[in-house]
Amino acid sequence: MYDNGGVQRIAEEIARLLDASVTLEDRAFQLLAYGAQSDDIDAVRQESILRRRASPEVRAHFESYGIATATGPVRIPGIHGMRGRICVPLRHGGVTYGYLWLLDSGTITDERLAAIAPLVDRAAAMLAMEARGRHVPLADLFSADPARRAAAGEAIGTRVDGPVCALAVRTGAAGAGSLFVGALRTLPRGVLIDPSLDEPVLPVLAPAAHAPQAARILRDQHGTAAGIGGPRDDVEEAWESWREALLALRVAEHVERHAPIADWPELGIFRFLARLPRRDLAALAAESAALRSAGPELARTVEAYLDHAGHVQETAAALGVHRQTLYYRLGRAEELTGLDLARGEDRLLLHLSLKAAALTGPPRPGEPGGRGQAQ
Repeated sequence: MYDNGGVQRIAEEIARLLDASVTLEDRAFQLLAYGAQSDDIDAVRQESILRRRASPEVRAHFESYGIATATGPVRIPGIHGMRGRICVPLRHGGVTYGYLWLLDSGTITDERLAAIAPLVDRAAAMLAMEARGRHVPLADLFSADPARRAAAGEAIGTRVDGPVCALAVRTGAAGAGSLFVGALRTLPRGVLIDPSLDEPVLPVLAPAAHAPQAARILRDQHGTAAGIGGPRDDVEEAWESWREALLALRVAEHVERHAPIADWPELGIFRFLARLPRRDLAALAAESAALRSAGPELARTVEAYLDHAGHVQETAAALGVHRQTLYYRLGRAEELTGLDLARGEDRLLLHLSLKAAALTGPPRPGEPGGRGQAQ
């Protein structure tokens, strides 16, 4: 892990050498350090220092200049309320870990920027060191092979203690895990990721107490949905939580009520349904096929009625319809399905079928997280 005081000293030294105001931020635009030689400041710089991070609008503006992939300084012209800037990407091993920002007074030449290159390299190396401390072979830890799990558990050591939860974050594209490097400093202590897998799902291990926060942060960075597995006391049992996280992710992508982040212990009947083989799930969903083919309103009405345990007044109020309208729709549902909603077993079958149907269709369109952190 890097010494944050060391990063602060680097920022102050660069400010002294260039006689300019300096800020140093991570890939998520979170302020790490700053140095000032004068009162040379603008509203954007002031807000970044006070709030410890740039606003989404400012981040989007800067990113439009290609700073995430630039290999050298990028000069960004000023606009209303914001002075011109120089962005120096903090790159190490071909990866951008953060940004050094300088207010451009017109006196910072390319030669002067070259003179601070060793300090820039040191800052980048410090950020890379912390990021690597969070990278672990989770593919082995989540393996079904006990030997691989044991070896991975030893490699992780005491970096995370139980109880732990596994997280599955849908990144939207294979190999996108490397994009999450910028999120590492914003994650709670003890959260580990494996961005090396060429898969569209990022595996994560987190202390159980921090799992919901980690899921929100990672989903907001580049994800569209996330699943959180149940807690396990032993790290070597985290593979079971990983399987639950994958199932929870599936629920998050199909069931609006549990989107965009589904927590396994809170999924109720979907914990059972998500475990069913797809063929069995499809067979169960088929029991309500005739009802669903009559239109979404009728199916939604019946599901609401069953969700309210057959209570007509509560269901009518929830749907905003008259009770006679509800009775008509329920009668129509019985005609279509051949089931008797006065019989408990028929109600149970239809209720489960409607829930199962949600998992058999295509995933709901995912809402990507905020572009502000997209690098």
